[in-house]
Amino acid sequence: MKRFKKHPVLYSLLLSTIISIIVGVIFLSHNWKYPGDIIGGIFFSMLAGNFMIYPFLLTIINIVTLFCKSENLEWIKNIRIFEYMAMIFGFFYSGIGLVFLGIQFQADWLVVLRNAEVHTPIWTVSYPTVVCLSCIGVIGYLVLACIQIEKMPPLVIVSAIAGMYLGILECVLWIIQIFSSSYILLCLFPLNCIIIAAKTIRYKILEWNSKKDNVTRSFNNKYLAFLNQKMINSGYWPITAFVLMWPILGIIICVLALFGQQPDNIIKAWTETSDWNLSHRVAPQNVTYDEHYLCTVAAGGHARIVKPIRLGERHGHQVIVNRQLCVANAFEQILEERIPMFHKNIRHFYDTYGFPIAKTIHSKYMADIVYFIMKPLEWLFLIVLYFCDVNPENRIAVQYLPQK
Repeated sequence: MKRFKKHPVLYSLLLSTIISIIVGVIFLSHNWKYPGDIIGGIFFSMLAGNFMIYPFLLTIINIVTLFCKSENLEWIKNIRIFEYMAMIFGFFYSGIGLVFLGIQFQADWLVVLRNAEVHTPIWTVSYPTVVCLSCIGVIGYLVLACIQIEKMPPLVIVSAIAGMYLGILECVLWIIQIFSSSYILLCLFPLNCIIIAAKTIRYKILEWNSKKDNVTRSFNNKYLAFLNQKMINSGYWPITAFVLMWPILGIIICVLALFGQQPDNIIKAWTETSDWNLSHRVAPQNVTYDEHYLCTVAAGGHARIVKPIRLGERHGHQVIVNRQLCVANAFEQILEERIPMFHKNIRHFYDTYGFPIAKTIHSKYMADIVYFIMKPLEWLFLIVLYFCDVNPENRIAVQYLPQK
């Protein structure tokens, strides 16, 4: 235990690595096929496991240290390191998660999205309100964590705690809004922020109780001096800060109103959304973009360019189709009927390179460019169809019609 207190970060990394190896060995014991797999698997589990397990371990450490009593300065310094690591890792992991989870933070509930994308969990109009309240919470934390207790009168400490309460409120609302098995990793960062805030308040109260006899800072203003004197008893700080939080919130809302924010944006930020736990809106159905990249072009390009003609059905879901897509699919049918082996090779090539191309088409302009690139091939496909099919236009017309 003494060694852990002396080098807690090192031992936490070691513990995370050990857990990663154990999990990797258990997994490989059920999936082991070749001798080389076990070594590579263990090495991979060390890397991936640390990446996945360490955030949870940091959360557990922060929870445990919240209830630990220690006045050892070295121990408190190490605890601060865990706090900073949790915030840095949390910010980094949240950024990675947001990239891969398909959350469109620029898209309000009225915007039609594609495939598995989801709308923003925060109403975009209220971003200034949410960011401002979060910043107030961060400022409150920095004041308590970075300024020595001897240099702060109780009124400043209580004001900082009140600011942290506003940040905690935003964290709680975020967790409630997105909480689900799919987004559990995105809850870790705000959860750690809440734990760190509670820990900072607790440590600051303990520090004040041990040094309050040496603290004599006050105010020249008699009213502020009176309030400051009433707050000498640190046991009342959490409750006093909660009361003080409301006038601070009112002042912030009034200031934000001068910049165009509505007073109720603090609530609408979470309710004027869809797809989430606190949402009160129902978004339009997502448009399905098939991995077939011509489907992506048909659905994603400017209508005056790609000329979509109707909705079709592919693999059980609706897609937007245009003539280029119908011609290409009719041509593929001809290949499958007349030269199946050649069609199989073409299909493999198309699947191999078509999917990566589809994933790069994220704008209407890119879809328009691909449409023009495919135009010569469309003409070639059409020539083949007219040479090989008795009723080519009939074949083209029935592509992607729903199966009865």
